[in-house]
Amino acid sequence: MITINNRHDSDNLTPDLTPLLDIIFIVMVFLLLTATVQIKALDVDLPQTSTQILQTTKADPITINLVATEPHWALQGQAINDWDSFNQQLLAKVKAAPNKPVVIGADKKASVEQMLKLLAFLQKNDIKATQLLMEEQQ
Repeated sequence: MITINNRHDSDNLTPDLTPLLDIIFIVMVFLLLTATVQIKALDVDLPQTSTQILQTTKADPITINLVATEPHWALQGQAINDWDSFNQQLLAKVKAAPNKPVVIGADKKASVEQMLKLLAFLQKNDIKATQLLMEEQQ
């Protein structure tokens, strides 16, 4: 006599998910690579000059130095340890001699963040007579 086994083997009824996972990962990679990322940028208008010689300062300027190592700030060649005392001393110098130009000399390895912080401070305090020292290209 023929007997029928009513018990179902559970291993034979489960689908193989490996191909499905492969397809999901391929779709994820495709979407990640084709998605557009919005990059935020700040537009900066740099002044253009048609002359080879840039303006030189004849007056005794107020000099600001940015260096790569601590302390980052120097005023008239004197290192200043923190930002707040640097702000106070710079404002005092500018108020004492408002007609003197302010010259910024930055080390090539100095932090861009420190330079932007300084430029934002100068703009906030309406200090407009500013020049940047530049090294000639050779």
